Amino acid sequence: MIVLDPDYNILAANLAYRRQFATDDKPYIGQKCYRVSHHYDVPCDQAGEHCPMKRAIETRGRDRVLHIHHTPRGQEHVDVELRPILNEGREIVAYVERLAVVRSASARPSTEEGLVGSSARFNGAIAALERVAPSMLPVLLLGESGTGKELFARAVHEASARAGKPFVVVDCSGLTETLFESELFGYEKGAFTGAVNRKQGLVETARGGTLFLDEIGDVPLGMQVKLLRLIETGTFRRVGGTDTLHADFRLVAATHKPLREMIADGRFRQDLYYRISAFPIQLPALRERLADIPLLVNTILQRNQGQPRLTVDPAAMALLCSYGWPGNIRELRNVIERARLFADQGTIHPEHLPPEIVRAESVKPVLALETDRDEGLRHRFKDFEGTRRELAVALGISERTLYRRLKSLGLA
Repeated sequence: MIVLDPDYNILAANLAYRRQFATDDKPYIGQKCYRVSHHYDVPCDQAGEHCPMKRAIETRGRDRVLHIHHTPRGQEHVDVELRPILNEGREIVAYVERLAVVRSASARPSTEEGLVGSSARFNGAIAALERVAPSMLPVLLLGESGTGKELFARAVHEASARAGKPFVVVDCSGLTETLFESELFGYEKGAFTGAVNRKQGLVETARGGTLFLDEIGDVPLGMQVKLLRLIETGTFRRVGGTDTLHADFRLVAATHKPLREMIADGRFRQDLYYRISAFPIQLPALRERLADIPLLVNTILQRNQGQPRLTVDPAAMALLCSYGWPGNIRELRNVIERARLFADQGTIHPEHLPPEIVRAESVKPVLALETDRDEGLRHRFKDFEGTRRELAVALGISERTLYRRLKSLGLA
């Protein structure tokens, strides 16, 4: 925790802050918070990001936001909560800011399995995850195939109070009604031909932990009634059994299907939908977070233990950053693994990429040309929905160069 004055100066910091965020060679007391945390020359809201202090001034109340901060370990996601301190006249005299490093995602290349990204759309999903994880609300993850729904589900589990208990995945795709019921609830000995022993179902396996129903839109309609009963009552019976058993799990579901449309044509129960969608999180497609591609590519390359370390030629990276990625991160991983087999000299070049990527219309050269014209930059700045950092990546220039150009146009 730190204490700030109304001019963004850090007045004090507790021991936990000094251990996690401070270094001996870089003073922070008396420094601007945005310089220490972001290396910005201006407050966050003037750099294209949400500034909790500005919001607190408007509401006279607390504000919470997920930011990416510079730390001694590199860039990290940080959950920031700011509370104003008011005098008797309800004037703000100082602020108390709580900062907590987010462990569920990495803002730099990582050798460990988990979520990686730093774009605005990705950070929005992580912020939502951090909000809901400590609760017991059912979470519904929505997004295209290949966007990392199981990784997000596991992150919800690991950020919850149930992190030490089982995380159980149920793949709902391709399961018949009979098979789905026996897998979920288990069965008694002799319940059907081949049931020579009692089998514990996945609901029991998840006791005390999290049950992840992947592709819940594929659950057979007849089975949806029993699933609804399980969620509503917290009870179930094994196939062939008469004893009522009690469940204890946190529910996370995911789908790439349009559940509301399926409700309209009778393929998905409306009452079940409202039970599972208490907290929906929309996961961005890769084409909506193109600024994350260099980070993802480097992560994929680093995670190949025992393989020679590779680099990516700037021209090849430009092609990767301009492609539409209909298969999302799964497709990106396959492309990088394929290119690795051709990169005999240790560098991935454009000729090592699939033809559909090389032929794809490149966005980068167009954006680079636009920076040569003030009106082009004005247009991009006005329409761009991400942060200043992401715009700089999209334009192929440094963030400081972008800031100077925007300042000269009166846009900074």
